[in-house]
Amino acid sequence: MENNFLKIAAELNVKPTQVAATVELLDGGATVPFISRYRKEVTGSLDEVQIAAVRDRIEQLRELDKRRESILASLKEMSKLTPELSAQINAAETMAVLEDIYLPYRPKRRTRATIAKEKGLEPLADKLFAQEKFDIEAFAASFISEEKGVKTLEEALAGARDIIAEKINEDQTARARMRDLFEKQGKFVAKVIAGKENEGIKYKDYFDWTEDIAKAPSHRILALRRAEKEMIISLESTPEEDAAVELLESLFVKGTNKAAEQVKLAVKDGYKRLLAPSMETEIRMTSKRKADEEAIRVFADNLRQLLMAAPLGQKNVLALDPAFRTGCKVVCLDKQGKLLHNDVIYPHEPQREVAKAGALIKKLCEQYQIEAIAIGNGTASRETENFVKSLNIKGVLVVMVNESGASVYSASEVARNEFADYDVTVRGAVSIGRRLVDPLAELVKIDPKAIGVGQYQHDVDQSLLKNGLDDVVMSCVNAVGVELNTASKELLMYVSGLGESLAKNIVEYRNSNGAFKSRNELKKVSRLGEKAFEQAAGFLRIRNAVNPLDASAVHPESYHIVEQMAKDLKCTVEDLMKNDTLRSQINLNKYVTDKVGLPTLQDILKELAKPGRDPREQFEVFAFDDSVHTMEDLKVGMKLPGIVTNVTDFGAFVDIGVHQDGLVHISQISEKRIKHPSEALKVSQKVMVTVTEVDIPRKRIALSMRENPFDVKKPEGNNNKMQSPKPQAQKEKEESMEDKLAKLKGMWKK
Repeated sequence: MENNFLKIAAELNVKPTQVAATVELLDGGATVPFISRYRKEVTGSLDEVQIAAVRDRIEQLRELDKRRESILASLKEMSKLTPELSAQINAAETMAVLEDIYLPYRPKRRTRATIAKEKGLEPLADKLFAQEKFDIEAFAASFISEEKGVKTLEEALAGARDIIAEKINEDQTARARMRDLFEKQGKFVAKVIAGKENEGIKYKDYFDWTEDIAKAPSHRILALRRAEKEMIISLESTPEEDAAVELLESLFVKGTNKAAEQVKLAVKDGYKRLLAPSMETEIRMTSKRKADEEAIRVFADNLRQLLMAAPLGQKNVLALDPAFRTGCKVVCLDKQGKLLHNDVIYPHEPQREVAKAGALIKKLCEQYQIEAIAIGNGTASRETENFVKSLNIKGVLVVMVNESGASVYSASEVARNEFADYDVTVRGAVSIGRRLVDPLAELVKIDPKAIGVGQYQHDVDQSLLKNGLDDVVMSCVNAVGVELNTASKELLMYVSGLGESLAKNIVEYRNSNGAFKSRNELKKVSRLGEKAFEQAAGFLRIRNAVNPLDASAVHPESYHIVEQMAKDLKCTVEDLMKNDTLRSQINLNKYVTDKVGLPTLQDILKELAKPGRDPREQFEVFAFDDSVHTMEDLKVGMKLPGIVTNVTDFGAFVDIGVHQDGLVHISQISEKRIKHPSEALKVSQKVMVTVTEVDIPRKRIALSMRENPFDVKKPEGNNNKMQSPKPQAQKEKEESMEDKLAKLKGMWKK
């Protein structure tokens, strides 16, 4: 275990004691948010990212140790375990190396080599492999035996080569060198399957594609694998065969005699039949894992930005889910998001009851003291926005809201339980309104995969994806804090230490006994013990509680410290929280103990200054260009405001208010070199973009954030250029695009 701590410490550039302390806390049931926020002295102030990395790496190393023990036990049972072999196994640092060591001993089905050994050909194989000069024909002829099934000289030599081929395949050095070759020189080679050209038109770029595996980006690896899975392309993942065979010959061929010639034949056969398939499987798994990790990282970053989007705050809201033929669904919500009223209006064709719809909206705004109107950004959204703005309702904000996932929520069990007496259209409108008030509280009710900020999320390892996204949601929920008396079960279940069962018990207790009056009252909730209380309490807020600290992020275990500070200054805790002058007189060093250090005390002081502060940005009203409502309104060269809706490996998608997001390719994001779009953009960011291309039939919009988007020259340091030779079709495609950009440049100048 200590070796694991040293290894992780070296990898993360932290101290072994920090790793050991973190692992002990994790093993004791502590969560990542709790450890990073309330156990800084124990871990040496490791942040959430470092703690999560320790958690994930220790799990990997424990799996490795578990496999190591299994192999040692297996070898011991077979009486094959020697001190040298045991040392090798204990020194193995990766699963691949461990399996390479075990490969020659692993029980296997009958192979060509085992059949050859059964025929008594192993001495011939050993003699050939030694590659000394001898009369091969005469020696091989001595193994011909009708009884053993060796009828000819060639059969004897072929069997011996099978044994040598398997020996080469199981050689640790050969596998390590070959693995390195596949990783560094392996190429993805894709070819369209005959007859699938029309069926797989969306994969046209990959009909004749070659790319270095080491340099292939995540999205392309996943796209190639999807095309292969759909049987549109065939896909190979190997280096040049000559290079691989040459490498093996350098390891095993020792001379130029006839025996060496037999070994050469065995090398080629061993590579093609055994080693290449094995290594290709490995490299495909390795590249897929890396692609998954990158795709999940991008997805997680986007999700974090979406969840942490600025909330409007507690307001009376009227929400509209726009539509043409079926009408716009209208709901009115109070400051806590409670549904007060629902209706339908028909301000658009074919009914077009503009006056009636306008009168109802005005009436509802007055009746329910509406402070903001939320409009979903789906079908008929811009038309509905124009209609609402034409009413000139003073003092009411009109805000377009991203409705991705609202339909998924409206049909979910969560929505059915909450609004059993209402149909999906009403539930969807409620979700839109609540998302404006508090995006985080509403979005936790929706499967992150349905929110629309992922990339190939259905192609990646679903277990890894769920764990990664759950980490993000938990991190965001605990960073913001949760109002105990109004939070839904879905929000509470992401609070550190709770989970679905305790969250449900909290809501049931609240429904039966009324609002919680203190954090300490949590201990009365069924099955919520001391450990869960310790983990959760600091992240739960109670407004207007008897103890003002219950509304802050100060953990109950530290209340006595704040009370002592107030006592020393001869004031109340409430005075301390309201008075900057009083807080400035606190000498933190006075309160340092063997368990509480300056990091925690500094956090407490910051929290006293702004109790329960929300780390999210202040809400800002955003408006699309009023002259643009559909793709038909777009003109090349237009500069428009937009909101980033998704960031991917190859660029970012931006909503410019025409029901179809446009793409800002990575090469059009910045004049400076960027390795990934996330360096410059994040989800929900407001940007100005220039329209560079509009393809209405294909519903594609190309956008740019560069000062001169029509400059054909690549921006400085552009890293999106292919590193491997490109197919002719791809080159022609790029040339036609350059011609197109040149023409657009001329139009722009005119």
